[in-house]
Amino acid sequence: MTDEQQTDYRVAFDAAAADFTALGRHLWDVIGAATVAVVGPKRGERVLDACCGAGASAIPAARLVGPDGVVDAVDLSGPMVDELRRLSPGLPQLRAHQADVTTWATEGYDVVQSALGIFFFPDMTGGTERLISRARPGGRVAFTIWRGDAMAAAGRHLGRAIAEATNTPPPAERPPHLIDRMSPSTSYG
Repeated sequence: MTDEQQTDYRVAFDAAAADFTALGRHLWDVIGAATVAVVGPKRGERVLDACCGAGASAIPAARLVGPDGVVDAVDLSGPMVDELRRLSPGLPQLRAHQADVTTWATEGYDVVQSALGIFFFPDMTGGTERLISRARPGGRVAFTIWRGDAMAAAGRHLGRAIAEATNTPPPAERPPHLIDRMSPSTSYG
């Protein structure tokens, strides 16, 4: 990711941090908990939580690995990482980092997870492969994504509502993205 792209992404997520947190218990926390339930971190394990936001998957993972484990939670957004720190007192095993996870150097994790994060990578394939490479041989990797076009209708409705409220033309259709070719049955590996 170029410095300019990283800045653009960080600014966007910094601006959305308050709204992101407000949706937490209704959306992100449910999806994060489901991701953690699937990958099943165990006591004493090392976890990399990529695109951690305010901790929807990092916090439950930290509870499962216990005080002998480690969860490195990484996000580009400083306000998101600050919110994670605020929400996770008493979990010293959870280490919150403001960084670009696609350049994260540490490897050998028992678990690498990302709940609704990989599709934000400018190079989704390269970033995802980089995350997978952070797992130890025999480690577990879990990425959750929106199912098919689950958000497409919501995006179209939002675009139309904003256009109507601002008396501007509705936005053009979004160009195809790699995420459009993925489905819940897609398997890599």
